[in-house]
Amino acid sequence: MRVVVTGAAGFIGSNLVDRLLAEGHTVVGVDNFSTGLRYFLEPALGNPQFRLVTGDILDQPTLLSAMQDSEFVFHLAANADVRFGADHPTRDFEQNARGTANVLEAMRLSHVPAIAFASTGSVYGEATVFPTPEDHPFPVQTSLYAASKLAAEGLIEAYAETFAIRGYIFRFVSVLGERYTHGHVIDFFRQLTEHPESLEVLGNGKQRKSYMYVHDCIDAILTVLDRSKEKINMFNLGTDEYCEVNDSIGWISSELGCAPRIRYTGGERGWIGDNPFIFLDCARIRALGWRPKLTVREAVVQTVRYLRDNIHQINRT
Repeated sequence: MRVVVTGAAGFIGSNLVDRLLAEGHTVVGVDNFSTGLRYFLEPALGNPQFRLVTGDILDQPTLLSAMQDSEFVFHLAANADVRFGADHPTRDFEQNARGTANVLEAMRLSHVPAIAFASTGSVYGEATVFPTPEDHPFPVQTSLYAASKLAAEGLIEAYAETFAIRGYIFRFVSVLGERYTHGHVIDFFRQLTEHPESLEVLGNGKQRKSYMYVHDCIDAILTVLDRSKEKINMFNLGTDEYCEVNDSIGWISSELGCAPRIRYTGGERGWIGDNPFIFLDCARIRALGWRPKLTVREAVVQTVRYLRDNIHQINRT
């Protein structure tokens, strides 16, 4: 199959590109390298089944060039830095909502029949049911990032109804693993390698999060594509457990062999829009036979080991 991957040089995107190439697909990767790293694509660039299109998803000619004769789009390009959303109020809308509209319109013009979209468990806002199922009512959105992702979901659903495009929407928990580039694990890793005696933690350390290993995430996506063929296919992707940020501090510190003095900045949130508890009901994806291979702790430890063995990455992100 000939597929397009937007955000191909990103953390999840580059891992997905490698998997698709390994399975024999022809892949066109699109990235503007605003956050993606070219060296993540080094294995793919040596493969004749891969073509890189350097450009922004806000540029329609770039997308039309990428989508020529394609059969499927994996849309992962996005502004994913929730923490600084309030500093750049229009960035989430432009990159996530408007960017998705551009992708969908390029698909329509190019007759590409299906899309898989990386959404987020943050769209549930301050959920009242845990674990949170896919049909949970949407409360008030608490971050510009989540609001833009929910808008993108709505556009995909509308294009599916209007133009018979099949949509796969995946609401992720936070993803960890090889090529991980932003989030609290890399923040803590940076601090503890620079000054192992102390660690500053945003919030109170009691925020509860569920994390998923990147290759488990990709396994889940490909399982759904193989086994679910509805017009709109909506799936939570996560694990059946969660941890406190304090738990992850202990795991990271143990792996790095340090015992830092911790300073909390206070409050139940790390930043504006931070959701202090995300825990998704994954019964729907489990019913298709998928199970994560790594626990939350194992995913955190695997990520720390990767960062330690690839310290040069820290200087590029």
